[in-house]
Order: sequence, then C-alpha cells, then structure tokens
Amino acid sequence: MLDDMFDYIEHIRERPVWQPIPALVRASFNETLPTSPSSLGQAHRKFMTQVLPYAVGNSHPRFMGWVHGGGTAEGMLAEMLAAGLNANLGGRDQMPLEVEGQIVNWMRELFGFPDSANGLFVTGSSMANLIGVLVARTKALGKGVRKDGLREQADTLTAYAATSAHSCVSKAMDMSGLGTRALRLVAVNDADQMDVQSLSRMIAADRAAGFKPFLVVGTAGTVNTGSVDDLSAIAALAQQEHLWFHVDGALGGLGMMAPDIRPRLRGIELADSIALDFHKWGQVPYDAGFFLVRDGADQLDTFASPAAYLTRYARGLAAGSPWPCDLGPDLSRGFRALKTWFTIVSHGTEKLGSAMSHSCALAQYMKDRIEACPELELMAPVALNIVCFRFRCLDADAVNAEIVADLHESGIAVPSATSVRDHTAIRAAIVNHRTVASDIDALLDAVLTFGRSRVLGSGEAQ
Repeated sequence: MLDDMFDYIEHIRERPVWQPIPALVRASFNETLPTSPSSLGQAHRKFMTQVLPYAVGNSHPRFMGWVHGGGTAEGMLAEMLAAGLNANLGGRDQMPLEVEGQIVNWMRELFGFPDSANGLFVTGSSMANLIGVLVARTKALGKGVRKDGLREQADTLTAYAATSAHSCVSKAMDMSGLGTRALRLVAVNDADQMDVQSLSRMIAADRAAGFKPFLVVGTAGTVNTGSVDDLSAIAALAQQEHLWFHVDGALGGLGMMAPDIRPRLRGIELADSIALDFHKWGQVPYDAGFFLVRDGADQLDTFASPAAYLTRYARGLAAGSPWPCDLGPDLSRGFRALKTWFTIVSHGTEKLGSAMSHSCALAQYMKDRIEACPELELMAPVALNIVCFRFRCLDADAVNAEIVADLHESGIAVPSATSVRDHTAIRAAIVNHRTVASDIDALLDAVLTFGRSRVLGSGEAQ
C-alpha cells in the first residue's frame, strides 16, 4: 500500500488531473452493509481501481482549480505514524501535545506574537474563523454570554468584512448565533481590497444607529483573486474603534515564510487572532487548519468548561492543564500537528517560503502570457498566486464556463470558473509545489484550443 502511494506521487504527471467517474464505479459504493470480512488485499485493490483514479486531483501539478495544497511524501508518512499511534489530543499529559505546542511556538515566532499567544489545530480555516468570531463575541460581551446566551444583544452586535471575504466568515456569524445580517460587507477598491474609508464610515453609522461594532475581519489573500487587504490600516482603525481584529490567512498567511511576500502581509502581526491552513501553501496533507490568538486567556474564557471526567491533577496522565479541549469545541482530536511538524522540519521555512515565492512568480509569468495574447483577457490584478482571466469572444460568460468544463474532462488541467465583477472568469490558483512554467503553458494552450474550437463551432467571425 505504501509502495503504491509512492508510485502514485512519483508518476502523478502521467495521469489525467481529473476524470469523470463511470456509473459502474460510482455504483460499486452503493453496496449493503457487509456482515462478513473481506481481505485487506481486496479492499486495497478496490481503492486502487475505483477510488484513487477518480479523486479530486490536487496532488497533480496542473490542478489549479481551488486553493488546495499538493501534499508531500513526508506528510504522508507522518500521517501513517500518527494513525498507528492513534493519540487523542483532546488533553492529558502526553508528548504529542508537546509537538502541537512546538508548532504553536513556531507560529508565535513567525507572526511576531507575544508570549501570551496560544494556538490550536483544527480541521481548516472555516473552523478557525468560527473560533475567531466566538472569541471576539465573548471578549465583547463577557463570559456571561456562555451561560445567558445572546438574548437582546444579538440585535446590536455588528461585524465587518470585505465583499471579497470568504463565505465561511458569514457562516461563522450564522453559527455563532449573531446571524448573517450582523455582518456588514464593506466595498472593495480597484485592487479588490477592503475600502478602509468605507469601513470607517460604516462603523460610525452603526454606532450612531445604536449598534455595537465588535469585530473586523481582514483577509490575507482572498480566495477569488488573491488580493490582500491593507491589514495595517485595518489594524489601526480596529484599535481606534476598540474592535477585535481577526485575519483570515487561509490562503496567504503562511507567506510570512517568504521574504518577498512578507511585506505584502504587513499588519498581520497586529491581529488579535489569525486563521491559517497548513494544507494550502504549507503543503501539509489534509486536514491541518490552525487558529492563533494574541492572548490565550481570551480563548480559555470562550471554551474552557469544567467536567468531572476531565478533572486535572498535579500528577499522572491527568496533569498538564490547560488542555486543547479548553481552547476549542473539540474533545476528540487527531494528531494533525505531527504531519505539520514533519513537513516543517523536513524542508525548513526557507524552502517552504521559496515554493510560495515560486508560485507567485508563476502567477506573474501567467499574467504576462495572458497580456501578450490578444485572445485572452486578464480579469483581476494578480496580487499573489491566483490569476483570473478569460478567452475573448462573443457570449464570453457562457463560452468560458464551457472551456473550464472542457479542461476538466480532458484531464489536461483543472482551473475553476468564478465571477469577477459579474463576468465569468477562468481562475487558476497556483498552490502546488510541483507546478512549473510548462504546466502554465499547458493550461493556457488548452484554453486557446478549446476556445477557438467553440468559437468556430458557433460560427462566430474571427
């Protein structure tokens, strides 16, 4: 099984990025609950023939559809070790928690956070952003909100994020009990960044209307175009207005490892909390999200709950308080820190940062090729590693959506279709460390081929 996965990674370029799932293969997983055992070999053969060939394909260097990391062999091996150890990292005095604590210390160092900072591994930034909202809510209303609930206060609290912010921020407001109407969406400028002057005016208007602003969410790399909000300006306004400043750094936050990207993230070190994803630019296998908070006491105030079966003692396995279950919603937690630790120690931040810089350089290469080709049009500024463009033609929205599907089904490359200023765009998110310039060429050449074919098929004049 291990050899098969090494072969899969080694020969990934020989495979299609993605291929449609045949009906018979899909139906093979509609069987009834087995009562008798099958051999491990049988199960593995089914995996190799009916699961592996039809996965999403994000290990492939020409997968650029969504912001998915490519994973590493080191991370895969660490995941095997973690599964064999089968540690529950909800708490107790165990060395795996020291490994997680090491990552917390490293992230504190990377972002210039104080010694009071703390962190927690979670499934991904959707959960990390939810934790950020919950900690900010408790900070604004006091620990009593955990017992008494929101009641009338739910109608007055307001939070702010740009229209370009990830949809999970809105979902976090929903799940926190505050509701999506409490999230004010701030206009963006021509660079797709939050308009900080608009933010200031919205905060003032809400205060005048009797609302209580409590949170502003900045983004270090928007999922649609890769733009980075002016985090320094947002931090200054948040401090002036006494708001919790949370940064969604799922896409770009780990760019702090790259000297050429770090200046674009200036201001992230001023955040009260940050959401991160090691499984994106950090190339750690899924899943490995992370929440970092400036003052760990705020996290404890939000989540710590006494229970007789979780009593802490000075000695024995029940020592070592606080436990991770005091810092988030989960009691049962896997050993996500191990594959992250393996990835960081195996490669070091210089090499990881260099891979991030390379993906940004590839995005600029792609931008230059698009701007040099009259048949293609750049649809948004290229800030980091995401490029939005389209094939020029009549009925461009419909044609470009079809081109994306053509690319998927061909197996040549996988971009995604998105909307930029109400127009359909082809979106290439360059995240995988295996991607090189020839992969960019293959994607653009295929876009031109499919685009020309569709234009000729429609009878459109050239």
